[in-house]
Amino acid sequence: EQALAGVDRVVHLAARPGVRASIRDPHTTIAINVTGMTNLLEAMREAEIRRLVFASSSSVYGGDSTAPFREDAPAAHPLSPYAASKRAGEHFCASYSALFGFSISALRFFTVYGPRGRPDMLIGKFVASALAGESVPLYGDGSAIRDLTYVSDIVAGIRAALEDPPEGFEVLNLGGGHTITILELIEQIELALGTKIVLERLPAAAGDMPLTSADLTRAAARLG
Repeated sequence: EQALAGVDRVVHLAARPGVRASIRDPHTTIAINVTGMTNLLEAMREAEIRRLVFASSSSVYGGDSTAPFREDAPAAHPLSPYAASKRAGEHFCASYSALFGFSISALRFFTVYGPRGRPDMLIGKFVASALAGESVPLYGDGSAIRDLTYVSDIVAGIRAALEDPPEGFEVLNLGGGHTITILELIEQIELALGTKIVLERLPAAAGDMPLTSADLTRAAARLG
């Protein structure tokens, strides 16, 4: 309630991120990402604020979506509690839009990287380990494919969505528009740093998406 004082629009970026963290401790992920989402929506309803931009995730596409991922895919088989929590957040947004007239943009982020990025994500881990001369774990054979998105592009998408509210509820992909394998990413980091990354090869991790790839047709039409 204090955070919403004097506010007419909300950008909801807070979450407990991480697939593996959600598998280790699903209760905390649900408490923050689902109950927290509901708390915010209720506080907005009480404060009569009806405009929300919500940070969702490409992980919601799960194991049953065809690349490139389109927003109208069923997204009915999330591969981790984290993915399920983000999908649940979208459903709560849709219901509050239908019930109370909220205007909500749910933006599905695709693997964001750049300055001030999370240190537990791929690029941060690989760079830090290479600079320190330490090994870094590689889950699987490195063939997993990611659509990486630079942080300034995500910010541009958030700002554009905030300035152009939809009628009701909408879902939009925010992605880089091209894909790269993890092994190709490692090669690019090695080239940039001028050093080799020592890999500790481990079995593929449960819950990881084998592929993310954003169809940006809708975002281009809506947000330019």
